[in-house]
Amino acid sequence: MGLATAEVIEEALRLSPRERAELAARLIESLDGDRDADAEAAWSDEIARRVHELDAGLVEPIPWSKAREMIRSGGRGSHEG
Repeated sequence: MGLATAEVIEEALRLSPRERAELAARLIESLDGDRDADAEAAWSDEIARRVHELDAGLVEPIPWSKAREMIRSGGRGSHEG
C-alpha cells in the first residue's frame, strides 16, 4: 500500500459512520463494473413480488435458524413452525 493510499484510509477513518458507509458503498460499486439494467429491473420486480406475498399473507417467513437447517440438510424436511 502506497503512502497516498494510507493517507486516504486515514482520512476516511475520520469520517462519521454514515459517511464511511456511503464511501464504502461507492467504492464497492466502482468495482462492480457495468450495471445490467435488465437484471436490476428483474430483481426489483422479484423483491416487489415477495414483499406483496408477505404483506398479503400468501407466504410465511422462515426464521434464519430454520432456513439454515434446511440448507444444511439439502432442503429435506418441513419448514412448518
